Amino acid sequence: MSDNGKILAAIPDWSRERCREFWDPARRLLRSIRCYQKASKRTTPLRWMSKYWVLEHRFWSVVTGADIPLNCQIGGGMLLMHPNGVVIFPGSVIGPNCLVFQQVTIGTGGPHPGAPIVGADVSIGAGATILGGVKIGDHARIGANAVVLQDVPSGATAVGVPATIVGVDKHYQMAAD
Repeated sequence: MSDNGKILAAIPDWSRERCREFWDPARRLLRSIRCYQKASKRTTPLRWMSKYWVLEHRFWSVVTGADIPLNCQIGGGMLLMHPNGVVIFPGSVIGPNCLVFQQVTIGTGGPHPGAPIVGADVSIGAGATILGGVKIGDHARIGANAVVLQDVPSGATAVGVPATIVGVDKHYQMAAD
């Protein structure tokens, strides 16, 4: 927490992405994305390393069964508990310190045009789907198998098909004020 009591969710916790051992597919997949993005921005002769990271990304994508593109915007500290079946649309924006479980889809479609914007410290349950140009606020919780087609405020919990807001954590509501 900061001095004024607000939670600092916007500061990425990079330790969540650190590979713990060789066979750590979710973290290796995220590492390949981060390294590719870093290498592709270089103007030096080391730019060729981006091709290596493309190959590594393809390998870990097959191992994990995840479809997370190399050009996606993911904040630091993302935690993929079980990356099997995770699909993220390239135009989606995901904030730092998010937790994503298996079979999650974040993409286009739905009543609002565009791609989703997911805030910081958001937990997305297994099988959840977030579609269209919706905004998920910081510290929100998306329940398992929920289909989110509307905005979810900060600190709120959304469940069901289509997702409805079932509660807003007063702590986060006060922090947003």
